[in-house]
Amino acid sequence: MIKGNKNKPYFKSDNFELYLDDCRDSLNNLPEESVDMIFADPPYNLSNGGFTCHAGKRVPVNKGSWDESKGLDKDLKFHIAWINACRRVLKPNGTIWISGTYHSIYRCGYALEVSGYHILNDISWLKPNAAPNLSCRFFTASHETIIWARKNKKAKHVFNYNLMRNGEWPGDIIKKPNKQMRSVWSINTPKPFEKTFGKHPTQKPEDLLKRIVLSSTNKEQLVLDPFTGSSTTGLVAHLYGRKFIGIDNERSYLDLSIKRFNLLNANVKKKRDRKPKAVLV
Repeated sequence: MIKGNKNKPYFKSDNFELYLDDCRDSLNNLPEESVDMIFADPPYNLSNGGFTCHAGKRVPVNKGSWDESKGLDKDLKFHIAWINACRRVLKPNGTIWISGTYHSIYRCGYALEVSGYHILNDISWLKPNAAPNLSCRFFTASHETIIWARKNKKAKHVFNYNLMRNGEWPGDIIKKPNKQMRSVWSINTPKPFEKTFGKHPTQKPEDLLKRIVLSSTNKEQLVLDPFTGSSTTGLVAHLYGRKFIGIDNERSYLDLSIKRFNLLNANVKKKRDRKPKAVLV
């Protein structure tokens, strides 16, 4: 789907494509107004030499050089650059979702408005099983913010209201049956089986992406993730009949994505091929 010899897919199968590249370069090689929805989980700039708690242990927060802050001005310029590149490829009625913590999300929100998007919602993703705060000097961080915006203010974007209102969303203690879905979502962090082959340091749970993909796209539409990581966005998009493009500049995470994709396909095929049990009359 991305043009140019330099941008051959790192992996391609069943309308599921992965590219090893800086997203700003790959986005510039995509056809204008070709994407229906974008989910982006850009660097949070958390890697500052500090510590956090994981599985009851004290561990460093450093995730890699890609997550280090380059300073306020450079970080903001980076967000404006990739958000502008996303706007070029979005269809007129397309939408974008951006996830982050207080370290990054306000810059992303500002960049969205500077770039001409119209913000629809800010979602608070509540993590009931969030890790405790080790310093005991401030409140335990137990949520992330997800901004949802459309490309054009007057466009008629996709929102599958009835599914969000009347669908089954098990595990969310906030969502009430047959009531409008609110902007606070209670969803646990990734389950163990989602990390079968290892995990990305900012991996999102499949339940979170399921809600995002199903709320704002229809079957056969194209979903793009410019910081695809281990490609939870792509797995959910593929499972529910959407097309997908994922971009990442870390080869190891794309290799992890491929393993997860192949396992998903194998499980779907096994379920499809399973013969029904005989029924005694």
